[in-house]
Amino acid sequence: MYSMTGYGKATVVKEGRELTVELKSVNHRFLDISTKIPRMFIAYEDVIRSGLSQGLTRGHIDVYVNYVNNGQSDRCVEADVSLANNYVEVARMLADKFGLKDDFQLSALMRAPDVVKTQQRTEDEEILRDMLQEAVVQAVVKLNAMREAEGEKMKADILARIANIKKLVQKVSKLAPTVAENYRAKLTQRIEETLGEVEVDNARLLNEVAFFVDKSNIDEEIARLRSHIDNAVKIMSSDEAVGRKMDFLVQEFNREANTVCSKSNDIQLTNVALQLKNEIEKVREQVQNLE
Repeated sequence: MYSMTGYGKATVVKEGRELTVELKSVNHRFLDISTKIPRMFIAYEDVIRSGLSQGLTRGHIDVYVNYVNNGQSDRCVEADVSLANNYVEVARMLADKFGLKDDFQLSALMRAPDVVKTQQRTEDEEILRDMLQEAVVQAVVKLNAMREAEGEKMKADILARIANIKKLVQKVSKLAPTVAENYRAKLTQRIEETLGEVEVDNARLLNEVAFFVDKSNIDEEIARLRSHIDNAVKIMSSDEAVGRKMDFLVQEFNREANTVCSKSNDIQLTNVALQLKNEIEKVREQVQNLE
C-alpha cells in the first residue's frame, strides 16, 4: 500500500557525465506529471513519462533533472576550412599582383572573420537517453520506498479508525430499539401534562408511535454500515492500489451516517452518530492520500 506523498532522488555517472533525477509526489486523482528539465532533455520527455507510469498510478509528480558533463567542455571550437583556404588564396593572389611580401600567417588567418567559430558541443543522444532512463527508474524505486513506508503507517491508522467506526455502529445498533420506547414515554408524558386527567386514547398513541418508528427506522442503514466496514477491511488488506476504491466507499459511509443523523430523534443516538461522522471524516482525509 502506497501513500501518494514522497521523495526520490537518483544520480547516474557515465564517462564523465553526471545526471540527477529528483521526484517529488503529492496527492492527485490521476497521474499528473510536471517536468522541470534542461532544454536538451525536452526531446526525452517520453522516457521520463514511460518510466514514471511503470511504477506509479496516481499522484502529482514534479520531475527535476540536472545534468553536468565533467569530461569535456560543453562548447567546442570549429574551423571553416573552405573559407580559410579562400583567405590564403586571396592573400597569395594579392601578393603576386602587387609584388608584396606574403606575410599572411596562422594567427592572422585565425582572426579572419568566420574562420574560427565557438559552438555548443553536440551530446551523444544514446548515452543521454540511457542515463536518463536509468536515473528515472532508480528515482522511482526510492520514491516508492518512501511512499510504501508512509502507506503502511496510514494503513494502520485507517484500520484503527475503521475499528472505532465498528464500535460506534454497535452503539447505534443498541440505542436504536430504545428510541421508540423513549418517544412513546415522552409523548405520553406530554399528553398527560396537557390533558390532565383526561383518558389517553391508547390506540391513537400506539398509531403515532408506530408511525414514528417507521419514519425513524435505521435498520437498513446499520446493515449497510456493517457491510461497508467488512468491505473496507477487505480492501485495506489488498496488495493492489486501494485509493479510488476506498474513496468511493468512504462516500457510502458518509451517506449512511448522514441518514442516521437525519432520522435520529434522540439526543444519545444523535451524539453517537456525530461521533461516527467525525471518525468517517478522519478516514476520508487519510484516504485522499492513498494511491
